[in-house]
Amino acid sequence: MSVPVPRLLGADEPPAYTLERGDGASRFVLICDHASRRLPAALGDLGVSAADLERHVAWDVGALGVARALSRHLDAPLIAQNWSRLVIDCNRPPGSATSIVTRSEDVDVPGNRNLAPEHVALREREIFAPYHARIAAELDRRAQAGRPAVLISVHSFTPVFAGVARPWHLGLLYRHDARVAAALLPMMRETRRWSVGDNEPYAVGEGTDYAIPVHGERRGLPHVGLEVRQDLVAAADGQAEWAERIAGWLQRLPDFAGG
Repeated sequence: MSVPVPRLLGADEPPAYTLERGDGASRFVLICDHASRRLPAALGDLGVSAADLERHVAWDVGALGVARALSRHLDAPLIAQNWSRLVIDCNRPPGSATSIVTRSEDVDVPGNRNLAPEHVALREREIFAPYHARIAAELDRRAQAGRPAVLISVHSFTPVFAGVARPWHLGLLYRHDARVAAALLPMMRETRRWSVGDNEPYAVGEGTDYAIPVHGERRGLPHVGLEVRQDLVAAADGQAEWAERIAGWLQRLPDFAGG
């Protein structure tokens, strides 16, 4: 007798990702790794309070709204993750220390303690793998058709971290390939109205990032991680305002080799 394969996501629950404007004509491909704070019913609340599930520990506040508005402005495909980073972080290498956290910032996550290997594998199989497979499929499709692709990974960051205020309105993240960031930075700073972080408040690293190293760097595609401060985009009007502003900057970018 065959043993049923365990499932994490119920038949009535969303899949790993949502695709919007899959036929978008833009050269930009948008992804949003931390779009949702949703938890699968099978995991309950992971021992995390409802108030903490509203915070950055569970998702990037406002990032999905910005990404969706950018998708509309640019006519660009958007692939957005449907589950909380507390289930599995889709911008961390599987097996890394921060892939499935037992503590996020100042919040303990009891439901992630002492996970059996098969439960870790289940989260990777049903959430992490399909999301990244869909990104890869979109980039493969464009490459096969000879269409350009510029990868934009949309995130948001907290105004204060570990008691230290962050002065930037937004930040641009990259590692080995600075083409997009180097073109955007002078545009974003030209009015001197906005404080724009150059690899702030984070920098891309092999152990702390997945999407840019794998989908951008390994393919040689122009790319950038876009971080917007959460207090600016927590509400719908801020999301719309910043998406329109960012779309204007992106539309001024030059052509890039490979994108």
